[in-house]
Amino acid sequence: MRSSTMAMLGGAFAAATLALGAVCAQDVNSAPSAYRVIDNWAQLPPGRIWGMAIGIDIDRDGKSVWVFDRCGAKTCTGSAVAPIQKFDASGKLVTSFGAGMFNFPHGLFIDRDNNVWVTDGKSEGGKGDVAIKFSPDGKVLMTLGTPGVPGNDEHHFNAPSDVVVAANGDIFVADGHGGDTNARIVKFAKDGKFILAWGHKGSGPGEFDSPHGLAIDSQGRIYVADRSNDRIQVFDQDGKFIAEWKQFGRPSGVFIDKHDMIYVADSQSGEKFNKGFKQGIRIGSVKDGKVIALIDSAGTTEMPEGVAADDEGNVFGGFTANMTVKKFVKVDRHAAN
Repeated sequence: MRSSTMAMLGGAFAAATLALGAVCAQDVNSAPSAYRVIDNWAQLPPGRIWGMAIGIDIDRDGKSVWVFDRCGAKTCTGSAVAPIQKFDASGKLVTSFGAGMFNFPHGLFIDRDNNVWVTDGKSEGGKGDVAIKFSPDGKVLMTLGTPGVPGNDEHHFNAPSDVVVAANGDIFVADGHGGDTNARIVKFAKDGKFILAWGHKGSGPGEFDSPHGLAIDSQGRIYVADRSNDRIQVFDQDGKFIAEWKQFGRPSGVFIDKHDMIYVADSQSGEKFNKGFKQGIRIGSVKDGKVIALIDSAGTTEMPEGVAADDEGNVFGGFTANMTVKKFVKVDRHAAN
């Protein structure tokens, strides 16, 4: 019953959105930007600075923010800094953990039980190339992959970029970061047992070139930020291709909230890549795939790779080149007038 239902939903979804891939750059570049930026929102401990803040997600309370950065630098190798941090709605640090456990922090996802899932995209010193599940207080509950050993089978990853968990507990890992790394999505059962993998390097439907981010909507569809192919690909949970979206730019990160609003961080478009598109955070709905807002001004020339939004619609961006986290708040136009 579940498979047939997903197939029907997928068919209707594809039929409704196939034409949206042709939306021109001018349309999505001119979407309104009704947000103002708040710098230095998060209150870091004394002496702690941001590293490349690549992973960001929202706690199950709908307002607290989890961030996975590279230990105040460009890497965590050799660092004693805890890269996983949780901040409350005011930006106050609530907890932190993970010191000494990572090389190259990347993906971050908070599941329905508030467990914290992360990926480490680099093997070195007997760690890395894994996806790890933590309890909310930092206890390791599960490790997928073989620490420190890259590979391309059910027991190994090579540069895993992100992870999401479905409502039934199934786990999806975006395995690859371009170049000579992998280019696939790997699915596991909630107990960590391998189920299937799909995709390889390429630009056709179901192929990937740097599957850099993952999100899942209320219907269970999987959204892959296929960054170097300048698109989002949408699949059912068995890996069946549903749709390709290019209207959200060159996606580094993708987030879908409880209302099926989609937030896509484009940190690379410009003269070099995906010419004609501005960098920024594009916002729309998975129900029709239309871009309705674009956050393209953050007082910086570089836009975030990581993105998430809380229950009030505040948007959070994790920046890598500029090594910071910014909060974007909707502008009350009535108040402004």
